[in-house]
Amino acid sequence: MKMLITLIGLVLILEGLPYVASPEAMQRWLRQLADMRPENLRVLGVFAMTAGFFLCYLALKSGLLG
Repeated sequence: MKMLITLIGLVLILEGLPYVASPEAMQRWLRQLADMRPENLRVLGVFAMTAGFFLCYLALKSGLLG
């Protein structure tokens, strides 16, 4: 449970960095996202999830997490 909470905290930190570093660029990027077709967003989401699962798999198999 401790690792899960730590991972959620890290995700929130990484998600917040672009908003702190460059809020104007994030506003432009979010406008572009709003203009994208839902199908493209879905493909982007599937790609991100697959990459995330792959990274978790590699971390577990390589022994990085313990």
